[in-house]
Amino acid sequence: MAVGKRIRYIRNLKNMTQRFLGAALGFEGRAVDVRMNQYETGTRTPKEDVLGLIAKTLGVHPMALDIPDIDTQEGFLHTLFAFEDLYNLKISKRDDQYCITVSNSDINKYIETSKMLSIWYDIYQRLLNGEITEDEYNDWRYNYPESKWQETKASLDKLRNKEN
Repeated sequence: MAVGKRIRYIRNLKNMTQRFLGAALGFEGRAVDVRMNQYETGTRTPKEDVLGLIAKTLGVHPMALDIPDIDTQEGFLHTLFAFEDLYNLKISKRDDQYCITVSNSDINKYIETSKMLSIWYDIYQRLLNGEITEDEYNDWRYNYPESKWQETKASLDKLRNKEN
């Protein structure tokens, strides 16, 4: 989720208006509404210091608003938090294993997210079962959702059917 969308999402969670947030940041006159609107629509990106002030005013860590750096543990976790907001992912625990599950509290998000995860699971199982190579699996991952994988899969299926 982009910075502006995160600002809007969390601002709405906190029941704040753009005007209230802009005024709390010290914007005056027309800039109160206009600047916040520009940030939230992505026509303008807040500088790091302004993003810090927005975060402080919203009562959140700046990483909750910024695009996470997935190469860090904190960034990875904030990415999962964003997925929780976007795709209804939830954390659970089964047999001492932490799991990410899809909540069905929003049926449309549940259906779409479940479809994507089902496709991933099916392709991964084909890798584990030796039906596709690691190169084919990586080709699918790095080309998803392009049709290239569909062509590759169709070709593999034809070859396997001839072998049987």
